[in-house]
Order: sequence, then structure tokens, then C-alpha cells
Amino acid sequence: MMYFARWKALAIAGVCLLGVLMSLPNLLPRDSMPGWMRQISLGLDLRGGSYLLLEVDTSAMVRERLEGLVDTVRRGAATANPRILYTGLNADQAQRRVSLRVSDPARANDVARILRDAAISVNAGAGSQQPDIEVTTTPEGVVSATLTEVALRNKASNAVEQSLEIVRRRIDESGLVEALIARQGQNRILVQLPGVEDPARIKDLLGRTARMTFHLLDENANLQAATPPPGTMFLRGEQNEERYPVRRRVEVDGANLTDARAGQDSRTGEWVVNFTFDSVGSRRFADITRANVGRPFAIVLDDRVITAPVIREAITGGRGQISGSFNVQSATDLAVLLRAGALPAPLTVVEERTVGPELGADAIRAGLISLAAGTLFVFLYMGLAYGFFGWIANIALLANVVIMIGVLTVLGATLTLPGIAGIVLTLGTALDANILINERIREEVRNGRSPINALEAGYTKASGTIMDSNLTNLIAMACLYGFGSGPIRGFAVTVAVGTIVQMWTATVVTRLIIAIWYRTKRPKELPVLQRPGLSLWQRLARPLFRLIPDDTRIPFMRGAKIGVVVSAIISTGSVALAFYPGLEKGIDFRGGIVMEVRTPGPANLAQLRSATSGLDLGEVGLQEFGAPDTVLVRLPVQGDEAGTQRAVAAVRGALDQVAPGTRVLRVEAVGNRVSAELFMGGLIALGLSFLAMLVYIWFRFEWQFAVAGIATLLLDTTKVVGLMVVTGIEFNLTTVAAILTIIGFNANDKVVVFDRMRENLRKYKQMPLRELVDLSINETLNRTIGTSMTLLLSALPLALFGGEALAGFAWLMIAGIVIGTASSTFIAAPIVLFTGAKSLRKSEPASAAAAQPG
Repeated sequence: MMYFARWKALAIAGVCLLGVLMSLPNLLPRDSMPGWMRQISLGLDLRGGSYLLLEVDTSAMVRERLEGLVDTVRRGAATANPRILYTGLNADQAQRRVSLRVSDPARANDVARILRDAAISVNAGAGSQQPDIEVTTTPEGVVSATLTEVALRNKASNAVEQSLEIVRRRIDESGLVEALIARQGQNRILVQLPGVEDPARIKDLLGRTARMTFHLLDENANLQAATPPPGTMFLRGEQNEERYPVRRRVEVDGANLTDARAGQDSRTGEWVVNFTFDSVGSRRFADITRANVGRPFAIVLDDRVITAPVIREAITGGRGQISGSFNVQSATDLAVLLRAGALPAPLTVVEERTVGPELGADAIRAGLISLAAGTLFVFLYMGLAYGFFGWIANIALLANVVIMIGVLTVLGATLTLPGIAGIVLTLGTALDANILINERIREEVRNGRSPINALEAGYTKASGTIMDSNLTNLIAMACLYGFGSGPIRGFAVTVAVGTIVQMWTATVVTRLIIAIWYRTKRPKELPVLQRPGLSLWQRLARPLFRLIPDDTRIPFMRGAKIGVVVSAIISTGSVALAFYPGLEKGIDFRGGIVMEVRTPGPANLAQLRSATSGLDLGEVGLQEFGAPDTVLVRLPVQGDEAGTQRAVAAVRGALDQVAPGTRVLRVEAVGNRVSAELFMGGLIALGLSFLAMLVYIWFRFEWQFAVAGIATLLLDTTKVVGLMVVTGIEFNLTTVAAILTIIGFNANDKVVVFDRMRENLRKYKQMPLRELVDLSINETLNRTIGTSMTLLLSALPLALFGGEALAGFAWLMIAGIVIGTASSTFIAAPIVLFTGAKSLRKSEPASAAAAQPG
């Protein structure tokens, strides 16, 4: 196993070199790179920008279709010969149905025919078509038309696809570059806008349906009436609240527009929008204006009348002009909307996250400091604790980081602040495999094996444990990716890639380096133990310290019952705390608005609170956040998603009025539906991770180990939750990522102990189970403490230097590591002892002297 053919050695070196080459583009300026080269992109939380999640309101399409059917019935009945009389014509949106009662039941079929003629064919699958409505009649003369399920699915799918394309065109027309636009879920669209600090204009562009239609006015309507006459609707003006009696019939549709440009009227100098129709629209526009000279003609945009000029003469050129109280910006925006086309359904911003470039630069600085400090701490620990083999592990760790960055580059990954945290934590977990191998080699040397045999046995015996322990971490990351969102998915990808790469570098790269060293030096003994009479250099090549002395015989199982009972009491109390007073839910899970602002000087909280409390937005909370000039503003969930967006705009205006020059560093606005979905997704991720690990451990070990592992992980998790309640750490997507990472690490830790127990069960067939459990824990104690130490050393810089965004995450990780390390010894092992007393050891001999190791 320690022999490598030349081609294998070259292949391993080639993979490492390929990782370097794949990573190099990240050091080059983006402008100087050829198009086929990729770089890791910085996320919005690092480079600044806005994240918008838009929801397509498909219910508006249903309402519009039903209203169209009502108008069709009304016009068809009025023009029929003889005229059809009816009562109770109405549209029920909840039932997706239009119904009426025909006065003469014999004419019901005529009304049904009018409705069937208005049906639209939709794709029913397998190449078949069917009408979008189902028309029924009763002997009493009741006629109804119901939208079919197939039609609803088609309308919703088409609406999202059309909206996606129109949003893309609007963003492109606005001049923004590098915007990311993608479909998310069934009816949502994700828009990421790098560099956009205030997305108000973009939200306005995207939030408007921009459906422009041309209507005649009903000049006989009474504007003072409470309700309009049939076939007419009362609409307000765009620039004023003047009421207009607009006929429902669309004379010309804005869908026939081919171009729209902002310009200035040559006579008045005011800003206008000039538009051009296609051939169909030109012909229709000419016919309408020719037939209605002297009558007002309303131009309607999103149920608002922009203007309603009187037709002076027939317009036959297919060109027109929209005038109003425009300035250059509003005229340009309207032209952008009209050129891009109308949305088939309204869009609502259900989630918004905006980070200013100043905060992004702070995040990058904090991330780099954490990464550098974590790397230094971990490198020094491995080198000093394991000597020459520790420094070889550090070389493999460097290869791991380079290859991981190369893989993320090829995948086109986006690096976020949680992603940097993932890289930092990978530094700690990546050395777990090397610690396992080094401890195994040391153990084999102490048992008297020759150097080559100790190396062979160390790598061979550790390989199965490395695979088992890392797969549990991958299970946790898969659950996090499946049900996480945004940057948290990036964290899961980063940790997963790092875990896979480190299994290869730890077992292959280090083995190759050691094999080359062994063939070159042919040492008589391996530098894993301290010996008297060594030179300074020889002492430095060997471990300088041991966290736990060798040959410990600590009787851990004497306190087995006490450990389980104390753990159960603490976990029960933690569960009670989770219900009352309960977890402090973050904005991800409770919804609402969080704004981080920076004032020109020290913030006057009383003045700012007075300005925001009068906005009628509910209870507004303000607190100093990290510095005297930085304030965190919290607002409750508003009535709906649209209300949330209005609240953001109102707070921006109020703060700027009280403290001119106030900069908004960060905005997070999450609506009710999104927060509920994120909360449910987080709980599902936690639940599935437990289930998947139970199945995996049960498959790989005896059932006693699976029960012990899952029970202990549940106890660990409840303690972490209790800690969150006591310390006030928010329960949000980031802390869910921390909990899942803790679960993965703690499962890793327990699998290592379980693996040694299983090995000893085969090795010492007559040893009493209590003694065997103690022996297994003592044999793996240095590995358990050593891996926890490397992870602590990588997480501590995140807590100290990672900034407010990662502080809660890092401290939770540190607490979880301590809890998990203790539970492997004092909870998981006792549960195995209690559940396996009869099944793992069929009988306990009175004397086990012959079974003692050594």
C-alpha cells in the first residue's frame, strides 16, 4: 500500500497541479480574462448589491379571465337576436367560475354557445388540446363556466416563463450589468443586482405590470354614482385623482406596440413617450380613431389613466404620443416598460436583502482575517502536536484548500460570507482524517510494529473510519442544501466539496509524500514518539506535546448513569425553554424588516425613534449595533408583502429627513409566506438529517449504535437550542446551518468511537462490555480531543473577527463542539453499554483477566 507506481504518482501530482491551474484565474483581473475562463464570484453580502425575490400573482390572471368571460356574456346577450335576458351574472374567483340565470331556460344553450366560442385551447399533454373552460347548463336555466385545472396549470406556468423573460428585458433595458435572473420554485423569480444599493427604481420597474390599453370613455356615465354602469369601470388618473368612466372593452392592446422611446415635444418642450404599433395595431388604431373623431380616448396603464385626449382626426401612421407630467427619468422608465412588454400577471417583492458596498468590504476584511487566523492556529497545532507527520498533513491541507477553490471555480460558485465560514471550518474538519491516521500509526508503533508495517496498518485501519465519519457530514450538508436558501446553500456546497476533497488529500496525497520520504530515508523508526538523547532538530520533527497521556485507563463507565441522567435533565430543561420563553426567531423565520444604517456622527436614538414611531408601522425597535454611529432598525411584519416594501421606503425617508447623510448599509425584508416557508424548510432539514443518519449508522453498525447515535445527537441538539434561548442568539438560517454542521461533526465523532468499539468487540471476544467501552474511549481519546481542538481553533477566529453576521454562528459552533465531544464519552457510550449489555455480549464471564489487552 505504501508503494506507488510512477503513473499513480504522476496522476496525483497532476490532480494537484490541475487544482492550482483551476484556482489561478481568481488572481487575475476579471476584465483581462478570456470568456471561457471562470472565477469565483463574490456574493452580494461581500460585494454589495440587492437580492429580490418576486412572486407572480397568478390569481390576477384568473380574475382577468373571469372578468373577460363576464364581458363576453354581457355583449353576446345584448347583441343576440332576440336579446337574451338574464339575472345574477357574476364571477366567483374562489370557485373559478362565471354563472348566471337565463330568464328563459330555453335560451340557456345560446348563452352556453357564447361561452364555448370564447374558450381558449390549452395543451392537455401528449399533444392533445382542450378548452380552458367547462360550460354546464341546468334545466332551470343556470349556466356556468368553470376554469379547468389543466388551464390553471398552463396559465401559471406560462405566466412565470413570460414574466421571467420580461423581467430580464426590463433589467437589460435599464442598463444594469451582471444581473442574475432565475426562476425559483413554481411561481417565483430571483433577481440579484450586484452594486445596486437602493433597488427602489428597479422594484418600481419590476413591480408594475405595464399593461397598456386604449379605451373609449363612457360619456353618459354618472361620475357621482357609487358604482359604474355595466360594461364601464371608474379609474383614477395617473397624475391626479380625477375619476374617468372607462369602457371595459379594449379597443387597442399595448401588446401590439413595437417600440417606445422617451423624447421631448417639439412644440412644448415637455417630456413625452413616442410609441409605434405593428401592422395589426396600426390598422386597429386607425379604424378606432377614424370612427370616433371628437370623442375622448383613454390611454390606461395598470388600471390608471395616463391621459385621455380627444381624438381630433384619424391617426393612420401607426405612431402616437403619450403626454403627461413626465420628467426625463419617468419618461425613460415608462418607455423601458413598454418596450419590454407587459407582465401577464402582477409581481410582488416577497423578500428583499440589500447590502451596501461599505458593509461588503467590512465582511471581506473580517472573512480574510478569520481565514488567516484559523489557518495559522490549525497549522501550528498540527505541526507541534504531530511533528513531521503533522507538517505533512499541513501540506495536504494546503492542497485541499487549493483544489477546493479550483472545484468551486469550475462550478461557477458564488462566494458568500457563510461560504468563507465554510472554508474556515473545512480547515478544522479536514485534519480529522490525518489525526485518525497519525494516531493509528502511533498506536501501531507502540505495539512494536516495524515502520513500514505501522504505516500500512495506520492507513488501512483508518480508511473505513474516515469514510464513515465524513459521510455523516455529507448527509447533513445534503439536507442543508436541499432545504436551505441563498448563501446557506453556498455554505453547504463549500463544506461538502471540502469534505470530499479532504478525504482524498488526507488518504492519498499524504500517503504519497510519506511513501517518497520512506523510500528516500529508510528510517529505522518513525518520528511519532519522543525519545531521550535526541538532537534539537530530531526533537522538533517529533510531537512536542500530547493533549492526553498515552495508556490512560479512565473508568468513564463508572459515571454512565449519572452522565445520562444529567444530560436528560439539561435537555428536558432546554426543550421547556424552547417553548417558554421560546427561541428568538430571526427575520428569516418570523418575517419583518431589519435595516442597518450608519449616521454621519454618533446616532441620536431618541430622535431617530421619534421619527420612525410616527410612521404607523407598528412597534419600531432601534439599537446601537457595534459602533455609536451604526443603528439596527427592526420593524414587525406588515399586512402584506406590498406593505413591507412601502414600510422600507417610509423608514428610508424618515431617517434621511432626521439625519441627512444617513447611509443604509443593509436591508432585509421578508414577508409572511417566505418566512413560514424558510422556517418549515429549516425544520425539515433538521428532521431529515436525523433520519438519514439513523439509517446510515443502522446500516453500517449494529442497531444499538444507531439508537445511541441518534439519541445522543437529539440530546446534543436540544442543549444547543437551550443555549440559544439563554444567550439570545437568533434562530435563523445561519444558525440552522450551524446546528446541522454540529450534527454532522458530532455524528463524525461518535462514529469514530463506535468503530473502535466494533473493532474491539471482534478483537477481545471475552472482555466484559463495560471494560471494552472504557478501553475504546481511552484509545480514541486523543483523536476525539485533537479533532475537537482543530475545529475549535478554526471556529474561534470566526467568533472573534468574523463580525456580527457570523458571531452567533461561530459561538454556537464552539458550544456545539464542546457539547458533542463530551456526549460521545458520557452519553453515547453509556447508551451502547445499556442497550447492548445482553446482545453485544451474550454472557459476561466472572473473570476477564485473560481478555485484557496487551
